[in-house]
Amino acid sequence: MKLILGSGSSRRTQLMAQMGIVPDDIRPPDIDETPRVGELPRAYCQRIARDKSAAVVADADDIVLCADTTVALGRRIMGTPADAAEAMAFLSALSGRRHRVITSMAVRRGPRLWEQQVMSTVKMKRLSDEELNAYLATGDWRGKAGAYGIQGPAGALIPWISGSFTGIVGLPLAETATLLQSAGYPIHRNRT
Repeated sequence: MKLILGSGSSRRTQLMAQMGIVPDDIRPPDIDETPRVGELPRAYCQRIARDKSAAVVADADDIVLCADTTVALGRRIMGTPADAAEAMAFLSALSGRRHRVITSMAVRRGPRLWEQQVMSTVKMKRLSDEELNAYLATGDWRGKAGAYGIQGPAGALIPWISGSFTGIVGLPLAETATLLQSAGYPIHRNRT
């Protein structure tokens, strides 16, 4: 049995390391992550995690872990910005408002699938032009849903959260551990 992380995210690899877990292999799936017309954020996030898990090639006894993190402002899905202009638009929309960060996990072993979704609420402070431009200049927005990562410089822009910090980063640890155990992965084995 191998544990395969279906994600190229270094943040997810680091979060797994916090649990003392190093995946046996990393296989980021190549899927279309375009939201469907009228698709709501929670349903979108769950579908993408499920589609990622189905797209990872693995042996029948291997455990595949995939996740998707989506930033939602109301019914609007704020994905990964294509460029600095889109990042500025996302951050301007989030400025001074609460929004949801949804992380869906899908764990597959053979034909069986275990899923869970964690939703957190995040408040971003009202951003001045100076703060917005300074954050954009860091480049930290690249590759991040909603154009920010709470674990980096944007943490100074987030005065309040309700929910799972690790879920906001990209992989809620308690829930992930439970899913992996359900699939038969020994979370607490001696790793000396």
